[in-house]
Amino acid sequence: MNYRNKVVVITGASSGIGEAAAIKFAKKNAKVVLVARRREKLLQVQKEISQYTDSAIVCQCDVSDKSQVKEMTDTVIDTFSRIDILVNNAGFVIYGKVSDLTIEEIESQMETNYFGMIYCTKNFLPHMIEQGQGHIVNVASVGASFGVPGVASYCATKFAMLGFSEGLKHELSGTGVDLTVVSPIMVDTPLFDHPSFENFSRHSTIAILSPEKVANTILKAANSSRLEIVVPSVARAGIWAKQNFPFLINPIIGNAFRKQLTKRTSKK
Repeated sequence: MNYRNKVVVITGASSGIGEAAAIKFAKKNAKVVLVARRREKLLQVQKEISQYTDSAIVCQCDVSDKSQVKEMTDTVIDTFSRIDILVNNAGFVIYGKVSDLTIEEIESQMETNYFGMIYCTKNFLPHMIEQGQGHIVNVASVGASFGVPGVASYCATKFAMLGFSEGLKHELSGTGVDLTVVSPIMVDTPLFDHPSFENFSRHSTIAILSPEKVANTILKAANSSRLEIVVPSVARAGIWAKQNFPFLINPIIGNAFRKQLTKRTSKK
């Protein structure tokens, strides 16, 4: 995959999957735009990848804010006159029962995880279509196919992302612009640093991926014609089983994650 001089915009680039993807694109000599809310962290990532590329800029931006996304988009186009790859990676999760979460906590996840992706896509897509070239990579989750106790509101954001992505991919046929969703299982990232994950054992329910493994898949996705790439690929079997035998799989998923949720609640 040749990404030399490609302009790559990565949201949520200050840590985790976004940071790992930025490093890997930089090593491919891409021009990397680092987008996130924490400017100090972005500057650290910029310094780290400067050994691989001399074209890396920082754009402090809260993707849930439409005006900030518009300003960020203008900065990218003014600087590089184009965009080749948009990686919609920004997102977070608040762990807890729907009955315990506030409406504001549920809304905030949708605003960042889903509408943040919408705002970035809507602002950059016209430039891609005008160029006749570009690729959008939306980082979702296996949770886009499974409703999981304790993260129902997060799953809703990823269900929405996957559905939107599938519809948009059909619309983009013949434009030269493509879209691929990357859906990993649980990843070892600062996503779990949120206070709601106190007493949560991330190693007790499912395998853990490294951010680097997901980042490798993002690079693959940016040059793929597929709608969705599941990481690891074996998890695709679980999705297939759930879609074809929901009466068998749903109780297993529900029981496993309810136990984790009950343990976490009892330790409070």
